[in-house]
Amino acid sequence: MTYAKYMPTDSRRLAQTIARLNRRLRQERQSELSAGQLSVMGSILSLKQPSPSQLAAVEKISGPAMTRTLNCLEEAGYIVRVPHPHDGRQVQIEISERGQEALADERQRRDAWLDERLKCLTTEQRTHLRATITIFENLLEDEE
Repeated sequence: MTYAKYMPTDSRRLAQTIARLNRRLRQERQSELSAGQLSVMGSILSLKQPSPSQLAAVEKISGPAMTRTLNCLEEAGYIVRVPHPHDGRQVQIEISERGQEALADERQRRDAWLDERLKCLTTEQRTHLRATITIFENLLEDEE
């Protein structure tokens, strides 16, 4: 057994750090919505009237799982299903006013916590952080 075998790799350190940060950001949630539901609502907002199958693909979950999530969000008044303008067999998903408010509140709380933590960074560290964010975005884009 060598010591090097047990040293964390860059991949492991990155995964552990992101998991810890994600867990901490999720602790800022105060609504009844799960992290998955908030993610779906964010995707709906950014995709602008997606179909359920588009959402499932973006969220990387099965169609039935997306249907269950959308049913819960619709029953709670966070989303609405609207007829597709050109294909009567399909529906598109929109965020309701209540959903927009809930998502904005959760994002504001999360961002406030993170903004407070980032205040201690130097200008150079912030520059590195911005570059790192771009790298993460590129890693995720390559997967899609």
